[in-house]
Amino acid sequence: MNGTLCIVGTPIGNLGDISERAVEALRAADVIACEDTRRTGRLLQHLGIARTRLLVVNEHTELQRRDEIVDQLTAGAQVALVSDAGMPLVSDPGSRLVREILAAGFAVEVVPGPTALITALVLSGLASDRFVFEGFLPRKGLERKRRLAEFVNETRTVIVYESPKRIARTLVDLREVCGDEREVAVARELTKLHEEVIRGTLASVAAQIGDEVRGEVVLVLGGARGDGPLSDEALVAMLDEQLSAGSTPRDAVANVARLTREPKRRIYELAVHRPDPPGGVDQPAPAPSEFHE
Repeated sequence: MNGTLCIVGTPIGNLGDISERAVEALRAADVIACEDTRRTGRLLQHLGIARTRLLVVNEHTELQRRDEIVDQLTAGAQVALVSDAGMPLVSDPGSRLVREILAAGFAVEVVPGPTALITALVLSGLASDRFVFEGFLPRKGLERKRRLAEFVNETRTVIVYESPKRIARTLVDLREVCGDEREVAVARELTKLHEEVIRGTLASVAAQIGDEVRGEVVLVLGGARGDGPLSDEALVAMLDEQLSAGSTPRDAVANVARLTREPKRRIYELAVHRPDPPGGVDQPAPAPSEFHE
């Protein structure tokens, strides 16, 4: 009889948040696939679970471990998959492995547990009826600009994981594309002793956060209200994204006008007189002649 792969959610901070079912699944496991044997070992010790065989399954090894885990399942072993904290696969390794295990025909179960994104959303005070999870943003380059530009007109609440070393820079970047008044909440050290949530506008929250904070960080960005014209900065960011993606100046203006429903003339003026982007010049502002065939 084949074994089962059980995906187990573990606490994101407070160890008291682990469920009885999660403890039972970990105790019943013959093998536990984890990101870090030291962290999972400490959790097992806290729970009073005798040392179970641990396999390292991280972003570098999850596919390499596939055959070994399949062999274990074929032999009838019960295999648990955990991350360092929270629900596995959510901005953590494991999704490729789970797809492979499902494709091989084995049973997969889930023991739900805490997640930082839902905890931060609930604590933020922002709309929770419709939201989108963006995971970690690209650190730099065109892909980062594209992702940030998508937030300008996003009416759903946006949840982002961010490094404590980069949160200040991300708030600056968001102010440039979304304006100062967009609502935001920055949560850190969720469920831990020094849990903190800073709420306000992008401008006010940025003013309260230094160059670097401590602990795991979740940023929750309020949705665009859609009750007024977009800022010049937001429109210029969208133009930059269109031009960087290879659109002609003429097409860039048309695309931004279509996406935002702002007057094409206003966007044309911004394109012609586009200021240099912060941190250096990506490309010169198009000349008026470039907007005509």
